[in-house]
Amino acid sequence: MSGPLSGYKVLDLTTVISGPFATMLLGDQGADIIKVESTTSPDHARGAGYGANEFTATFLNNNRNKRAITLNLKSDKGREILFALVKSCDVLIQNFRPGVVERLGISEEQVREHKPDIIYASISGFGEDNPWSHKPVYDPIIQAISGLTTIQAGSDDERPKLVRTILPDKLTGMTTAQAVTAALAHRERTGEGQHVRVSMLDTVVSFLWSSDMGGQTFIGKEVSSQRAATFIDLIYETKTSYISVSAMANKQWQALCKAVNHPEWLEDERFATPALRDQHANERLQLTQEALLNKSAEQWLEILEQAGVPCAPVLNRAEMIEHPVIKASKLIIETQHPVAGAIRQTRPAARFSKTEPEIRRGAPLLGEHNAEILGSLGYDEQALKTLREEGVIT
Repeated sequence: MSGPLSGYKVLDLTTVISGPFATMLLGDQGADIIKVESTTSPDHARGAGYGANEFTATFLNNNRNKRAITLNLKSDKGREILFALVKSCDVLIQNFRPGVVERLGISEEQVREHKPDIIYASISGFGEDNPWSHKPVYDPIIQAISGLTTIQAGSDDERPKLVRTILPDKLTGMTTAQAVTAALAHRERTGEGQHVRVSMLDTVVSFLWSSDMGGQTFIGKEVSSQRAATFIDLIYETKTSYISVSAMANKQWQALCKAVNHPEWLEDERFATPALRDQHANERLQLTQEALLNKSAEQWLEILEQAGVPCAPVLNRAEMIEHPVIKASKLIIETQHPVAGAIRQTRPAARFSKTEPEIRRGAPLLGEHNAEILGSLGYDEQALKTLREEGVIT
């Protein structure tokens, strides 16, 4: 067995990031993923960003552990093939804009006619039943409407800022993968399939509520404008480079004061309790910054570590790969892709003691497994040739 989802089969009708990331997570955990791409408009990620030897890094890093076919789903024969595949699949995931699957003739109801207990998962930007349902969506749009950009700015009065990674897309992918496995668990107990719906907006707002929506939590006591707790990040400059220091608990604060040779801060009434330290965060963090300027990052990290103060170096991407903690975790792996060549990726983040995930194959070429997968449905070489000539496959 390879991964806890070994034996499950997933039809992946998604493109770009959110859907492909979700299905890759399922594939990494052992599921057999069949990626279905349009004959005329393949996954946009195939041509987006830095690449080498026919593959972009974005496509490689979101589509491993998948087999790939092409289908013209606007044709009767294309839908016929899809429905034939559906019969042996446990899950279908799609991220077409709401209304498209109905126009294509592959809605949940139509798919369920061929596989009554299938898990049908739909990813959208805004959901299915609101004034923005049919609007096109990209990650920055969700960051903007969700409030994430003002949270990232630090205050409602500051210029909003984007998080410099496509957090809504990737978070939606993770949420979808978790929801699909939950639906599969329900089916194991009851035999029932169901429709799983995940929107990017729902995902991000729910994510933010965990830690960033305190001012809107207590009904009747809402805060109209969020002030900044502090305008100083927990990133500090030293003589040589940057470090992060975080002393939340009383014991850590006391250790920090002593480590930076400012025991008088322990007698300062502004910093006597965690609540007061939060109230006077700007002053506290400014004092900490001034104290850390007189030694190198390496010196401070050693001193703070010995004192029991949580701290870490601030690394760029190239430095992170070489850090001893990353190396010890064996997180970064190097593999040989048959077309793209030598590539570096992360192993699956979740580790299982009994069903260890593995990278069984790299990201596929467009339609790479047409013959293999359609052959399993009984299509011979002549039938495949006819389908290519008719534009049903590539």
